[in-house]
Amino acid sequence: MGGATALRSLLGGDAMVIAPGAYDGLTAKLVAQAGFPAVYMTGAGTSVSHGYPDFGLLTMSEMVENAARIVRAVEVPVIADADTGYGNELNVFRTVQEYESRGVSAIHIEDQVSPKKCGHLDDKEIISREDYVAKIRAAVAAKRDRDFMIIARTDARAVAGLDEALTRANAALQAGADMAFVEAPQTMQELADVPKRVAGPCLLNVVRGGKTPEIDLQQAQRMGYRLAIVPGLLLKAVISACDDVLAELQATHVHPAPRQDMTVRDAFNRVGAEEWDALRTRFRQPAQQRAAE
Repeated sequence: MGGATALRSLLGGDAMVIAPGAYDGLTAKLVAQAGFPAVYMTGAGTSVSHGYPDFGLLTMSEMVENAARIVRAVEVPVIADADTGYGNELNVFRTVQEYESRGVSAIHIEDQVSPKKCGHLDDKEIISREDYVAKIRAAVAAKRDRDFMIIARTDARAVAGLDEALTRANAALQAGADMAFVEAPQTMQELADVPKRVAGPCLLNVVRGGKTPEIDLQQAQRMGYRLAIVPGLLLKAVISACDDVLAELQATHVHPAPRQDMTVRDAFNRVGAEEWDALRTRFRQPAQQRAAE
């Protein structure tokens, strides 16, 4: 079963799918090893891992190649941020083909003006509803695998209000999108209203310290959300952990013990060292294997 088909199967189950955010092969593997059924390639994390803020500074090619690395690292479905689609309908068409060809299972495309910015920052700008729906139509038409998912994200709540955001979400679903992503509802009532007023499955973006109130994910499931992404969890944890050990090294000049200490071999095993070791002699003849040992 391909990743896109597997993701659709997951979303058709009883439980809301939770996909923590990863920004490289290591964090993707950690998400999968923790038992989560899907990985979300965070655009913000991808930008930060390149040394940039989430201001739409990366190109489509940089985002797609990071998605490809994450797909190679795990066997669970990968959902990826595709920002604004990187241009007009022509660019969106190619964007869908590039992500799909890398084995990504779903992408979301938004209605911000390019260059975009993180959905939980102020002063966002959005394109017209007509232009947005045209992009969604192009994205749907570009799919080769019918199970590949187009998630329509709208940032209109912060610019034009919740009603416009919901209108755009429903228009995108009518244009063929598979799921709606209303970015940054600002109250618990708005969080509850989204799945009630959107005529299709909804994604919840869980951003601690952002514009959306914190919510227990079991409550989000009861509200009707089918997919929750948690983009900043590992990124912020890594920054915090790195700050702590670097400060300790600077202060003591002694190698700090990480919270979860491990040997070099332990670290490499988290990214498949044992499997790669098994390949060292697998393809030799028996005598050669003994000599290599």
